[in-house]
Order: sequence, then structure tokens, then C-alpha cells
Amino acid sequence: MPGWFKKAWYGLASLLSFSSFVLIIVALVLPHWLSGKILCQTGVDLVNATDPELVKFIGDIYYGLFRGCKVRQCGLGGRESQFTIFPQLVKELNAGLHVMILLLLFLALPLALVSMGFAILNMIQVPYKAVNGPGGICLWNVLAGGVVALAITSFMAAVRFHELTERIANFQERLFRFVVVEERYEESFWICVASASAHAANLVVVAISQIPLPEIKTKIEEATVTAEDILY
Repeated sequence: MPGWFKKAWYGLASLLSFSSFVLIIVALVLPHWLSGKILCQTGVDLVNATDPELVKFIGDIYYGLFRGCKVRQCGLGGRESQFTIFPQLVKELNAGLHVMILLLLFLALPLALVSMGFAILNMIQVPYKAVNGPGGICLWNVLAGGVVALAITSFMAAVRFHELTERIANFQERLFRFVVVEERYEESFWICVASASAHAANLVVVAISQIPLPEIKTKIEEATVTAEDILY
């Protein structure tokens, strides 16, 4: 049986892995990976709008991995529209990259649970095989954290290099053309970052759990027998 010191740290490691599992689910469900401001360039060109008038032509957009919302501002007030990534919009995007992001996040879910299981195993007993011990916990956390980090990097690449926001903003637009003037990552994106960070923190937790505690030795006083004690 592992000592209380290791049990405490392995318990923390299992909680971090489970929290990563929950965070990934939340990030997948919430449609707030990125938000931004979109300018109706067609409306600006039609009225030859100047800087103070541009506010009337700037709308909002936010989206996640499955759905989102867009507010068009083309000089006649805002018009809100909801959209879904699947099945129509994905054809306008880099479908392979978008599907890869989803597959990576779905793969990270079982990996997070496996890392949690290994931490619980080490909390209950000392495994006979080294691969099931602290090294196994580190391995599964590296895999889970690496997969989430790769999904995050892929999403950033889609936004920056494949003009993801602009493609979504101009989806099914025949009369107007929109230009992205501002982009910012929202809570779902940062939740994924927190998920990857939880696995990185687990590596530190496992390393701390291997620090040997100093043994507390009780001093035994030796009995001294003198000649007087023998006489009595």
C-alpha cells in the first residue's frame, strides 16, 4: 500500500485528469471558441462611408465547433442569424482540418479517463509492473495533453492561415461581402487550454509524489548498568 503522502498526490492527479475530461466536454458543447467584429464592406462602398459612419456597418460574430451566430450590420439595423457548421457550412471551410480538430478532442476524452484510472490504481496499490506506475501516469498525461494541444494549435492555424472567420461570415452571402476587423479567442478556447494545462500539472504532481519523505526515527535510550546497581 502506498503511503499517505503518495495517496494525496495521486488523488490530486486523478482529480486533475477528471477535470480535464469535463473541460473538454464543456468546450465542445459551448459555441464560443472565437468572436469578432465584421465590417459590411459592400455597404461601406455603396455609401462611401467615412470613419465616424463605419460603426453602422460593423456587426458581430461568434462560433464554436458545431454552431454559431452572426449579426449583420449593413446600414439598416442589425439582422441576427444562426448557423451550424454541419452539414452545409463545413463544405466552405477546410473540412479536413475542422474534422481533425474534432477527432483530436474526442480522442482526448478517453485518454483523460485512462490517465485518471492510472492515478487511482496507484493511489489504491503499488502496481507490480513499472508501466502501470508513475511512469504510466506520466505517459497517458503526455498523450492526453499533447492531443488537446494539437487540437488547439490546429484551430489557431484554421483561424489565421485559412481565414476561418471570414469564410463563415460570408457563408451564403450573395449581395454583401464582409471583412473581419477584429478577432478574439473566447471561453471555449481557453477552457481547452486549461484542459491541456491540467495534464501538464499532473506531470508536476507525479514528480512531487516521488520525493522521499524523511524517516522519523525514535531514539532508544540505552540502559547503563553500574556496579552499585548490581549490589542492590
